[in-house]
Amino acid sequence: MKYEYGMQHTIEREVSCSGSCLHSGAKVSLRFFPAPPNYGVRFRRVDLGGSPLLCAHYHNVVDTQLATTIGVNGVSVRTVEHLMAALYGMSVDNVLIEINGPEVPIFDGSSSAFIDILEEGGLQQQGVARQCLRVERPFIYRDGDAFVKVTPSNRLQVSYTIDFPHKLVGNQRLSWKFDSMDFTRTIARARTFGFLKDVQKMQSRGLALGGSLENALVFDDYRVLNQEGFRYVDECVRHKVLDFLGDLALTGMPMLGHFRAYKAGHALHNRFLKDLMVKPGFYSIYIPATLPGAVFPNTPVPSFLRGMQPAIKQL
Repeated sequence: MKYEYGMQHTIEREVSCSGSCLHSGAKVSLRFFPAPPNYGVRFRRVDLGGSPLLCAHYHNVVDTQLATTIGVNGVSVRTVEHLMAALYGMSVDNVLIEINGPEVPIFDGSSSAFIDILEEGGLQQQGVARQCLRVERPFIYRDGDAFVKVTPSNRLQVSYTIDFPHKLVGNQRLSWKFDSMDFTRTIARARTFGFLKDVQKMQSRGLALGGSLENALVFDDYRVLNQEGFRYVDECVRHKVLDFLGDLALTGMPMLGHFRAYKAGHALHNRFLKDLMVKPGFYSIYIPATLPGAVFPNTPVPSFLRGMQPAIKQL
């Protein structure tokens, strides 16, 4: 089967995984099921009566404190951003995810474990065209000196800047153009990070109860405490790009635009999206095949696509 960027995809087979959660510390299991075209990403809380469904959509974001939480009618799933980034990066449009708790497992604090489970599940083309959101006019959302801005572009590009008062973090900037293979190499393995003094304060408030050096990059006042050190010299800003992709994925479609973020976070990401999406004329919805000049990935495909077709078709 040939991989077509312009077509919707689901996973080929049911797969599952389990792990501990960052904030609750509980162990939670996930089961991924193929889903029909136009289904999107939905979570089913099988630990609750009636097994309620929640659609992973920016309209359903109910909390952005330290993570992105989606919720409907009092039922929620927390810390969805690393999983959503993996789904976006690996071109999975439609999937049902059964979860037996209120929070997605953190694993190593990156998207790596989710990439592994999606590779195990494989990718199934569904013969139905994707819709793509293309930004048509510049738009910016500010909160003090922090902001997220987007300008028109025929590809997805993210330029992210962070600024923390720590000598090992400081001011870091990364400009990155979306590509599935490059996502797995340069973005997906970047871990969430925090500062020891903040972690201690959070745990005293009942947050980050599952936090450890195994699932986060942690700094004291002078050094990184993880024995392995950094995976990338600029791992912190790479993780912020990962978080941004996970929050952007809540639009439910691929996006074309150059996004620039400065000192942003989950709350600002979500407010930016909600404000952008109610601005008439600032974006258009297209079928990728109708986008002349648009740039889509045509470099080597993710490993779980190999054997289908050696390259992604340029649309």
